[in-house]
Amino acid sequence: MEAAELNARIRGSLAELIGSANELRDLDQALGDGDLGITVSEGSAAVIAALEQLPSEATPVDIARASAKAFANANPSTMAALVAGALLAGSRVWAETTDVTVTDAQAFAAAAAASIAQRGKTQVGDKTILDGLAAVADALAGQTDADIALEAAIAAAANAVESTKELQSRRGRASWLQERSIGIADPGATALQRFVEAWKKAGESSK
Repeated sequence: MEAAELNARIRGSLAELIGSANELRDLDQALGDGDLGITVSEGSAAVIAALEQLPSEATPVDIARASAKAFANANPSTMAALVAGALLAGSRVWAETTDVTVTDAQAFAAAAAASIAQRGKTQVGDKTILDGLAAVADALAGQTDADIALEAAIAAAANAVESTKELQSRRGRASWLQERSIGIADPGATALQRFVEAWKKAGESSK
């Protein structure tokens, strides 16, 4: 996927993701302070606006960096900072990339997951967005066909969300609930699932 298509696909996906803001708000209210819907909707709108302003010669790295800056500046939440850091970490593996392949996407997801683990001081099983992102990175490993890879990523993200329902939250405000957090899907992992699903919808609508 060349830069121009990547730009358009991200914008289309985020426009779709904004429609999940209320769902994410409600989930976050059950486990945290309820600001995830705002973080996602405002961040997504800011990224869309930023990418629309990029010059035609922008590279995948430029796109990722512009997305990170816009998402971070749109909202001062912890999630916004973590996502922005993850996008920047992913951009570094695309230094020489002009045409993003499934292998490139997997490397980006893996770098983004590592960033969230480090910056958020978390690990898989703590019931965070990392559970979903790590699962998606694993699902993309070894894949070469874009359509098959996307279906694998969607399934992995959905399975990760289901698995978080059985976990106790160990990071952030949700950890204050202790055992009461069990039985509720993690909002961050759900946001990632909705984004991967939105990526598919945006691709279908562009055909």
